[in-house]
Amino acid sequence: MSIYPHARFLISAAAAAQFPNDAGAEVAIVGRSNAGKSSAINAIVGRRNLARTSKTPGRTRLLNFFELAPQARLIDLPGYGYAAGPREELQSWAGLIEQLAPRQSLHGLLLVVDARRGILPGDQQLLDWAQSIGRPVHVLFSKSDQITRAQGQQLLRASAPALQGRGSAQLFSAHEGVGLLEARAQLDAWLASQQKESPGSTRE
Repeated sequence: MSIYPHARFLISAAAAAQFPNDAGAEVAIVGRSNAGKSSAINAIVGRRNLARTSKTPGRTRLLNFFELAPQARLIDLPGYGYAAGPREELQSWAGLIEQLAPRQSLHGLLLVVDARRGILPGDQQLLDWAQSIGRPVHVLFSKSDQITRAQGQQLLRASAPALQGRGSAQLFSAHEGVGLLEARAQLDAWLASQQKESPGSTRE
């Protein structure tokens, strides 16, 4: 199982013109502010400080691209839920993520959800958006070490109606390593899927 020993930061982008070339495969990681996105990135990739962690909501305001291997990228999106009001949040966050929609290299999204809170309206909107552009979603219920095993199983059962076939889900803890191999396997599968597509193929 790859831990991407050569992973490196590529660029912080504020507009599509700054994005890397739309080639190869990439996976976006997204979630509410302080859901644990940066910790998840560091744990999955196996690099302690690849993504900066912060307790300040909304610190990530740009799209941060990381190269995990040649033609394989991970995109850290700004956390939603940090803005002062709904209109500001819509303009700052939705405007950024919409610029990813046309990218053929975007093969899937990892949605980080705090296990103590479950799937909230903002997460539902992300699921709807991913479905509208035909991209699969895998939910990481982060901080699962802070709930009991029974609560974790109940959370997975309760999430099924919310997902409605739009994605899969697992328990995850960057701190304790819960679900780490499963999360890596999903990331690897999406990034490797570029090898199954011909150079001239298009996404339906």
